Amino acid sequence: MGHKKPARSQAKKEPQAVPAVNKSAKKAEGNSIFSWLIVLALLGAWISVAVIWFDLVEYNSVVGTLGGVYDADGDGDFDVEDAKVLLGLKEKDVTVETREAAYTRADASVNQKTEEVLAGESQRETESEVRDKGSESVSVTSVYEDKAAQTSDFHSFDSYENIDSTGELVVEALPEKTLELSATERYQEEESIPVKLEEINVTPESKAPPEKKLEPEPTAESVPLTQTAPETTPQTSAPQDSSESSPGHESTPEVTTETEAKKKKPKFFNKFDKTIKAEINAAEKLRKKGKVEEALRAFEALVQKYPQSPRSRYGKAQAEDDMAEKLRSNEMLLKAVNTYKEAADLPDAPADLIKATLKRRADRQQFLGRTRGSLATLEKLVQIFPEEITLKNDLGVAHLLIGDNKGAKQIYGEVLAMAPNDGFAKVHYGFILKSENKIAESIPYLREGLQSGEPGTDDGRFYFHLGDALQRMGDANEAYEWYETGYQHGHFASVWQRSLYNVPGLRAQPWWTAKETGFTDLVRMLERNWMTIRDEALAVLDTSSGLFLPEDENLRETGNWGQFTLWQQGRKVGTSCQSVPKTCAFLERYPEATSCKRGQIKFSVMQPGTHVWPHTGPTNCRLRMHLGLVIPHTGCRIRCTNQTREWEEGKVLIFDDSFEHEVWQEADSYRLIFIVDVWHPELSQSQRHALSPI
Repeated sequence: MGHKKPARSQAKKEPQAVPAVNKSAKKAEGNSIFSWLIVLALLGAWISVAVIWFDLVEYNSVVGTLGGVYDADGDGDFDVEDAKVLLGLKEKDVTVETREAAYTRADASVNQKTEEVLAGESQRETESEVRDKGSESVSVTSVYEDKAAQTSDFHSFDSYENIDSTGELVVEALPEKTLELSATERYQEEESIPVKLEEINVTPESKAPPEKKLEPEPTAESVPLTQTAPETTPQTSAPQDSSESSPGHESTPEVTTETEAKKKKPKFFNKFDKTIKAEINAAEKLRKKGKVEEALRAFEALVQKYPQSPRSRYGKAQAEDDMAEKLRSNEMLLKAVNTYKEAADLPDAPADLIKATLKRRADRQQFLGRTRGSLATLEKLVQIFPEEITLKNDLGVAHLLIGDNKGAKQIYGEVLAMAPNDGFAKVHYGFILKSENKIAESIPYLREGLQSGEPGTDDGRFYFHLGDALQRMGDANEAYEWYETGYQHGHFASVWQRSLYNVPGLRAQPWWTAKETGFTDLVRMLERNWMTIRDEALAVLDTSSGLFLPEDENLRETGNWGQFTLWQQGRKVGTSCQSVPKTCAFLERYPEATSCKRGQIKFSVMQPGTHVWPHTGPTNCRLRMHLGLVIPHTGCRIRCTNQTREWEEGKVLIFDDSFEHEVWQEADSYRLIFIVDVWHPELSQSQRHALSPI
């Protein structure tokens, strides 16, 4: 009775002392609880109606969908915390919001690129290929195994054109290829290592632009898989679905009707697929998040549950495609190729899905080297969509990939009849005319195609052949203007050095000494034994065995030029060494020559009155040695860049034939030399081993 209570207790006994704000707080608390109950009740009712009335979607699918729309706190689902945010009782986590916004923007960017692909604008990048003539079924090793072999080879996947050892056009088929690039990297040209080459202070004597410091040649390490029509800009990954398959994505309003048509989203869902859209979206979400195994299992379950669903089967193919990349497995990629076909063949498959599916299938077939299968797939596409120029241009490339210039020429003729100003078709049509030695006819097509600036036209091969055609027609000024443009666009190491299959950073100079090469033993051996080598060559030359074959690469303006090859691409040629055994025995001890997969060892005889056009070799990975065997006193000379030299009997000339060179034989008798290609001395042993043959 005599004890006093604490002041706090006294305050509680005196309600008049409580501030008014506490009353408001109690009232707000009561309201919030009531609001909570309403929200949760409505949510339960909504889900119940969806499950019972529609009988289509499982509870987890509905909640997952709600999570995508009403996930206010960024934790992946709709729960109590989300309700608090929506009712204004809790601040939304700014960090989560920013991250989610960034994710949405990135996803929207992918979808935008996808829409361009599905609008008929397939893009190509270059990816390197290992060539093996006449082979379309080369055995496939483990995935990515040969990536190192392609590190600095400009020879891209879709490069239907090979530049042979003398710089002339050769069209040949591609071998089967191991998987090397991810879905997003597949068509992207990889940038070369930014290593500057040695500056060469030479000036073209035939009115060429001033020489510039050499920059490294852009290379495709694995790939650019090419280009199919009509784009060489970096390609997107496998066609992705529109926002139709990804809840929560909104398209950006287009400015004009034309751009709106271009950006029109493809429709991948038929009526039935729309009824299982939530299930498809759930599987697709796993795939886009990189959960490849889970996505594949999810799509496999959908295909088993709904075998007539085109969108489910397409998703399965995409997941198999992604899995092939992850496992680096061609076997898995072949499964994807087959599943793409199954998706396109299903009844009621939407046109947009058929187009995306078959385009991707053709691309994957090309990547594997199955060029004839790819051709058949593209032919089917063109039959289904005969008015689409891009698909016809793709088909033309497919014909070139199998060496069918005639078929490609017909396709591009049809394209130009439909679209006379199509730049992609023009450069390829001109390219084919050039291969047919229709030099004058090829020039306007190549020139106008390059001038169009359309995707797929800015390619070093077209600058190379346009300049070459102009030189042969006597217009050196314009030829060097195009070479300069090609150099400025990064296709050539310099105006002079126009090879297309390069390793960046190698020492670049037109003429070399034996000491500079480091192969002094080889040079001494050749010069010490030159008479023995000459005698064996003369014995073969004087017979009617036909071992000396006419130069068939269309490099001569006039005259006769014969060659007898002993090694090609690092391999002995048939029984050639049986005719010149001593010469071959001399060379066996020098692997820098006999193992040079990007070179040759051969005798070369040139008759009086012969002129060889200015040309460049295909690669900067080799140097070329010329041993004089029978040399007339006057009239024989060779120019490399702006320096002209003459051969001497028993002496070796060494030059880099990736630089422009030209030959005259104006003597009264034949000229006989021995040509030995060697690896560039700055290439390491691992690089020599890894580089693909040319």
